[in-house]
Amino acid sequence: MNKTAKTILLLIVLFLSFRLAAQIKAPLSPRTIPTRQALDKKIAAQFAPVIYQGLGDQPRFDYITNFDFDGDWKGDNNWVNAGGKTYPLRAYVYFSVIETATHYFVHYAAFHPRDYKGGLGKSTLLDVLIKEGVRRAGKDPTGLADDVALSHENDLEGCLVVAEKHGDDLSQAVVQYVETMAHNRYIKLRPANTSAGAVVQMTAQHPQLFAEPKGHGITQYIGSREQLKNSPRGTLVYSYIGNAENPETMRGDAVGYDLVPMYETLWQKAQAGENDTFGEAADFQDFKVEMRKLDGSNTDIERKIGKIGAAFRGTVGFKNKARPPWGWFDDTEKDRPRGEWFFHPAAVIARHFNLDQNFALAYLYHPYLQIGVTEPQQ
Repeated sequence: MNKTAKTILLLIVLFLSFRLAAQIKAPLSPRTIPTRQALDKKIAAQFAPVIYQGLGDQPRFDYITNFDFDGDWKGDNNWVNAGGKTYPLRAYVYFSVIETATHYFVHYAAFHPRDYKGGLGKSTLLDVLIKEGVRRAGKDPTGLADDVALSHENDLEGCLVVAEKHGDDLSQAVVQYVETMAHNRYIKLRPANTSAGAVVQMTAQHPQLFAEPKGHGITQYIGSREQLKNSPRGTLVYSYIGNAENPETMRGDAVGYDLVPMYETLWQKAQAGENDTFGEAADFQDFKVEMRKLDGSNTDIERKIGKIGAAFRGTVGFKNKARPPWGWFDDTEKDRPRGEWFFHPAAVIARHFNLDQNFALAYLYHPYLQIGVTEPQQ
């Protein structure tokens, strides 16, 4: 190798070395902060609910699966594509983890391609009549038009599980509060060994929940004749095993499900507003919350959510009726900020269960508000 070639080679090596050093020293931006995928899934698996899924007269449409079961993220072909067995409805449940110094807040969401309560013809007609009435009146005088829905394409229902930490050992954490979503109402539950009130039974650290057939609202599992009266095909028992099983190839009523991170899937799709996945977008308010700093103190921050997807695209029956967890609401609390239950769960749980100041509200990990592995810029 001649002198010129050696000089060029040396310059290349030095250039690459400087670039590598700069990358190592450069501060991590929110987009390059390593995600906590492995840890978040471990936390979600620890408290993943056991879901007793009621089966109606069309049991295939009561199977829990992923939004892209058909290989795409289009919301307006899920009704049709779920109708045949070309696409297996393997068992997945979406999850999201948020954390304070004292508690884990884990949202879970179960997706169904069809909500088939009420009959498709009746649902389509009612949707048209409601929209025409609102159009003629110039507004919705009742405030209920967005709440009414029978059959519609896509369905997402779920729960929030809140567990108190006891060190870093997840097996020592204690589930203290559970809230489920059913028919635009949050159902507030406590494990039987914590206090009086509505009770959710537990299997170890896993709440036992019931998903209704057809409409799929989620409540605590009781197993009574009254609860199961609309489940003529019985129930499937979905439990987390880390593998997405196909109910149609299983024997018996036990189905194992896998967990899918909401942040990397539904949340990312929502950032584009209206698109193939989301048929409606909403402008969410800024959220003012407390953040736990690395030195153990708290500071107030404000985070902008902006306009993001708020209802899945659906054209069958009632249009665009299924919502992601940040679009869920309790129709008895419509004065509360849109998305509060998802974006500020610590404050909501404190209010719902009348908790005192000892319940920490400052987040040390909240990916949706850019609170994460390193302290974000203020």
